[in-house]
Amino acid sequence: MGGKKKQEKSRPTLHVRNKHTGRYDFEALKAALPALVEHVRPNLHGDDSVDFANPESVKVLNKALLKLQYQIDSWDLPEGYLCPPIPGRADYIHHMADWLCSHNYGRIPTGQKITCLDIGVGASCIYPIIGQKEYGWQFIASDIDEKSLASSQKIVDQNPSLKGKIAFRRQPDPKDIIYGILSKEDRVDLSICNPPFHASAEEAQKGSLRKVNHLNKEKSKKATLNFGGQSNELWCDGGENKFIREMVRQSSNFPESCFWYSSLVSKQSNLKSIYEALDKAKATIVHTIPMGQGNKSSRIVTWTFLSKEQQKKWKDLKWNNRK
Repeated sequence: MGGKKKQEKSRPTLHVRNKHTGRYDFEALKAALPALVEHVRPNLHGDDSVDFANPESVKVLNKALLKLQYQIDSWDLPEGYLCPPIPGRADYIHHMADWLCSHNYGRIPTGQKITCLDIGVGASCIYPIIGQKEYGWQFIASDIDEKSLASSQKIVDQNPSLKGKIAFRRQPDPKDIIYGILSKEDRVDLSICNPPFHASAEEAQKGSLRKVNHLNKEKSKKATLNFGGQSNELWCDGGENKFIREMVRQSSNFPESCFWYSSLVSKQSNLKSIYEALDKAKATIVHTIPMGQGNKSSRIVTWTFLSKEQQKKWKDLKWNNRK
């Protein structure tokens, strides 16, 4: 394979440009969204916090973060849909911006000349919001769930700063990932994806129960998800390993439609088979970017099928307007 895989050496912290490093500024957050006041209470250490086992508290905290730090005045989710942890989502965007920078003469490509594909945008529209607000990128956002797309479209419609910058595409076949979304004529600069983690509904339920019991002092027999999630958001046949390997296979049929494909990989043990799939697909460069927050570590795997000559032509013509 053309590129070397960079392995994780130590547990990383949040990206240096991430707006969510350090403790949340609850005074500023409450000032931005007064509705947060009733959800803030001292934790065991006497510091202001929210009950992260309470879905409504988590959602209101997200609303405050988006309003204070991304100027999103209207944001909501249908009941039961995935409420994303914003710091980790922001990290993915910042790390991919750095990866583009490392392949663009040391400059991050910004503005509407950059198009990002978000595979599985969900109901929150969170990746497009952060990518647009931080770097001015345009987005194509796909999903198989009509209610998710309607929710994300509503967020765009209710925030004038997002209008005309995010286009939604419905995935017509739940078995497909790239097929039905990208065409041979598309020229997308990067794709991002947070794939379903679990391999079955039962596994997802057990994982959710562990999460709730970790957050609560009292053990629960039923999982009330603190981050929500529909079945297509939480699990798929074969889990993230099978999903990403299929994504690799499909992406190989669109080698010139996207410069950098990428996916979040939650389980390090899945990397070996993902690398094997990328080798089989004849990716020219494969790179692993470590990410982490608190006690949780994950990574991004990114790949391209473009030759060195094609990469240079792409960035010179599209990113830097060189003839």
